[in-house]
Amino acid sequence: MIRVSDETLAKLKDIATPTIANALDDIGFDGVMLGLHAAGTGLRCVGRAVTVREVTGPKGSFPTEDFKVGHMIDAAGPGDVIVVANGGVPVSTWGGMASYAAKLKGIEGLVVDGGIRDREEIVEFGFAAFSTHMVPTPGKTRLKVEAIGEPIVCAGVRVRPGDVIVADGTGVVCIPAEKADEVADMVTRFADDDAKAMKEMEKGLTFREALAKFAKI
Repeated sequence: MIRVSDETLAKLKDIATPTIANALDDIGFDGVMLGLHAAGTGLRCVGRAVTVREVTGPKGSFPTEDFKVGHMIDAAGPGDVIVVANGGVPVSTWGGMASYAAKLKGIEGLVVDGGIRDREEIVEFGFAAFSTHMVPTPGKTRLKVEAIGEPIVCAGVRVRPGDVIVADGTGVVCIPAEKADEVADMVTRFADDDAKAMKEMEKGLTFREALAKFAKI
């Protein structure tokens, strides 16, 4: 597994997901996860993926010990983003107490192709959680963690342990670990061009002229 450096993650820290999506287009990787939403406004995370695969059934399908939220938290470290593939099912994988524990540990965020709950607590704790659904339905006896630390498909995107996840108010993207340095350099240039274009528009350049001069806006 390639470990993306802290320096590369720092370059991505303040880059918006649309700018990163431009770079992903250029390298030919469809890394935009569809249908995921932040638990609250202003939440953002950038970090290395810790992957989880779940399955869901009716209430009583699995023993409580198969829920394994604690195992997810144990598997992640400071700066990591837990990424859970559960097929977009509206059953809660995660809630307020888990968010509190993850925040205390320094875990950067959570992405769930499925459900989470306790929006108010998640927002209060400032934990960057993103999901397909915000739903009260308990996961215990309905969800089973099948694997932690294996490649998954989350919201239609291949995610491997160590790939870089960036999530903000617009959406969630995945950057392949082996391309992270290249993408970080690209988006830094794009963001610089955006800033230069805005300054030139303040001086009288039209938007069309800015588009022509700075092609990645």
